[in-house]
Amino acid sequence: MVMKSGYVAILGRPNVGKSSLLNALMGQKISITSRKPQTTRQKITGILTEDECQVLFVDTPGMHLEKKDALNRFMNRDAKSALVDVDIVVLVLDRGKYKKEDQVVADCLKHVTAHKIVVINKVDLLDGPNELFPILKESQDLFPEATMIPLSAKKEKNLEALKKEIKNLLPDSPFFYAEDQITDRSERFLISEIIREKIMRQLGKEIPYQTAVVLDGMSTQSNHVKIDASILVAKNSQKKIIIGKDGERIKRVSIDARLDIEALLQQKVMLRTWIRVKKGWSNSGEILKSLGFDEG
Repeated sequence: MVMKSGYVAILGRPNVGKSSLLNALMGQKISITSRKPQTTRQKITGILTEDECQVLFVDTPGMHLEKKDALNRFMNRDAKSALVDVDIVVLVLDRGKYKKEDQVVADCLKHVTAHKIVVINKVDLLDGPNELFPILKESQDLFPEATMIPLSAKKEKNLEALKKEIKNLLPDSPFFYAEDQITDRSERFLISEIIREKIMRQLGKEIPYQTAVVLDGMSTQSNHVKIDASILVAKNSQKKIIIGKDGERIKRVSIDARLDIEALLQQKVMLRTWIRVKKGWSNSGEILKSLGFDEG
């Protein structure tokens, strides 16, 4: 049987459910999620191998209009770079109103020759077909060359239709990765992302955007894995907020992160976290490069 393999970029504005869609398609957690924008900061590839096909899903950061610091420039560049040499682009739209950020993403696709699929996500929140049809028509008018697929990543509704369309469009090609590999990212990267996810879920609107996570050390002991991690913040006041009253918030972050890391590694974990103030870290090219951001 002929093998098929190719890259599929998942693109969209912040918070339309790109990472949730990747995880649902993969059948396991690859990319962290939260209800806050800027959850995904760097490209991560999920590798799905089934039915003689290997699909390389590239989850991208949401494209940002407002913030102009170095971090957001890196993120926008990362999202745009995902369009280079991909075979298929999956543009994710919310079932709600078409926004200015959607148009920015759409403009990036004007000169992209890859096959295009438009996913209308979160349709489980609509009342029924009467609400869906106008959204599909508007989307088809905006992207006449694209295939329209309404679905719910959260409810795993209509995912098979998307998978089938992607597999049909994949080029004939040998696999790029081993059949049992599920991502191109290292365990250290995934662990730091898990910790950052728990911070984002614990805190309010502003603080998560001013945090980053660095693994200071990771070693295998006789019966567990020992992990030391630093949480970077921009201000002393943010450090106090993350610690919380009597240290309760950072304790909750660490416990929730440890449980997910144990599930990832399939081993017991001892996780120690420190909060360090690095003023202006999100606008420092040097610090961002140390966190894995490529200037491109």
